[in-house]
Amino acid sequence: VQLQASGGGLVQAGDSLSLSCAASGRTFGSYLMGWFRQAPGKEREFVATINWSGSRIYYADSVKGRFTISRDNAKNTVYLQVNSLRPEDTAVYYCALAHARGTGRSIYEYDYWGQGTQVTVSS
Repeated sequence: VQLQASGGGLVQAGDSLSLSCAASGRTFGSYLMGWFRQAPGKEREFVATINWSGSRIYYADSVKGRFTISRDNAKNTVYLQVNSLRPEDTAVYYCALAHARGTGRSIYEYDYWGQGTQVTVSS
């Protein structure tokens, strides 16, 4: 399985971005998709997750109300709409895929990771 994330960029505080992550290869069965981020010098942290049907979605408290995760299973793609960006949102954003049925909040639940897309928010 390969994951290709895209959509990052350099924006100003208050702006929006649309991140996407396309999965290819043997993405058999249902799977959980998640977004994480990692700022310089910090650990990778959970951002959002969505299950196969979209019936279970979780967000980190720091992004609730500003970020929206969604997916299109026909396209094997997960999206992250990020609005009202803040300088503290600056990080490399990673998408990940998990075949297990967990909450999706832990990095250890995921089997595959994308290469990351940089989001930089200037004040």
